Amino acid sequence: MNVAFIPVRGGSKSIPLKNIKPISGKPLVYWTVKAACGCKYIDRVYVATDSDKIRETVEGFKKGVEAELFSKAIVIDRSAESASDTASTEFAMLEFAEKYEFDNIVLVQATSPLLISSDLDCGFEAFEEEGTDSVLSVVRQKRFHWADDKNGFAHPTNYDVFKRPRRQEFDGYLVENGAFYISSKTDLIKSQNRVSGNIKAVEMNEDTFFEIDEPSDWVIIEALMKKNGITAPNEMPEIKMFFTDCDGCLTDAGMYYSEHGDELKKFNTRDGMGFKLLREKGIITGIITSESVDLNRRRAEKLKLDILEAGCQDKVAAVKKYCEQYGVNLENVCYIGDDINDIGVIEIVGYGCCPADAMPEVIEVARFVTKAKGGEGVIREVVEKIVSV
Repeated sequence: MNVAFIPVRGGSKSIPLKNIKPISGKPLVYWTVKAACGCKYIDRVYVATDSDKIRETVEGFKKGVEAELFSKAIVIDRSAESASDTASTEFAMLEFAEKYEFDNIVLVQATSPLLISSDLDCGFEAFEEEGTDSVLSVVRQKRFHWADDKNGFAHPTNYDVFKRPRRQEFDGYLVENGAFYISSKTDLIKSQNRVSGNIKAVEMNEDTFFEIDEPSDWVIIEALMKKNGITAPNEMPEIKMFFTDCDGCLTDAGMYYSEHGDELKKFNTRDGMGFKLLREKGIITGIITSESVDLNRRRAEKLKLDILEAGCQDKVAAVKKYCEQYGVNLENVCYIGDDINDIGVIEIVGYGCCPADAMPEVIEVARFVTKAKGGEGVIREVVEKIVSV
């Protein structure tokens, strides 16, 4: 059995929680997990982490529109010792090898988002060649190297300064790019190293020379991903039903009272236009809220919504009820919520969203987080994404 091993820790010093920081529309770790899951020679993809946030993020990949692709992914724990600043990657690999059964392992580095499945396919094909014990990924560089001698004078190390080759005539040299390494379990344990014995190098695209270590790398690699067509899939399913919570989404969650004790709420008129655009596309609209106040009823009537579920204590059950009533699949539902009682719905619908100022637990599970805060046009921002598809 061939397995991929992707070690990711939460304690990065240069970029805190960099493994789940978005790049090209997805968390950094998404890209290498996707590449590994798409490799035809890999049976299981193990993501080892010490972070609950990273665990939740990776497990979230298995709930989206690419759930089938990510079915190979398994999130496992790694010890605090293996996730320390001083621990080597080999330490984490050997820790994994002690606990899990496999024949061959490919170490995949999460900091290499330019890696694609076909690169790993080529790696395993090279690994299967007779006499090969290990494989590593490289890129070919065509640059002239110099080094100082003991007297402090510089000398070329890979070309004749009097016979400078043209680029097309220069073979260059191979550089380890850190994307992946393949070895058998037996050789890993015996050598205590990611590669050993007869090692073959598999060349990758020259752009994959770059890894993400510092904040400046982010800009470079994101541009290279765009250049190479590595982009996030369109995660917008066809939306047939649109629900939102009220307070914190349609409003700023503030509670206002007149001097007579009357409760007041501030709604955003741009959201009204958003609901109008949804109606024009024939999308069923509604508010599902735990509150039961007349203000919400009047607002729903003014917006000409199809549904108002007030005083709702089980939002998941309510959404499922209306899906059955209208013959709509959960995959075709958009829901916007901002607090922990919205998480269940956000996780089961096709397009779960939240405002920028939603609770952190909600932001972690939402597929789309608006730039707007609650009451500042959240619904309109989500609607713009829906109607532009």
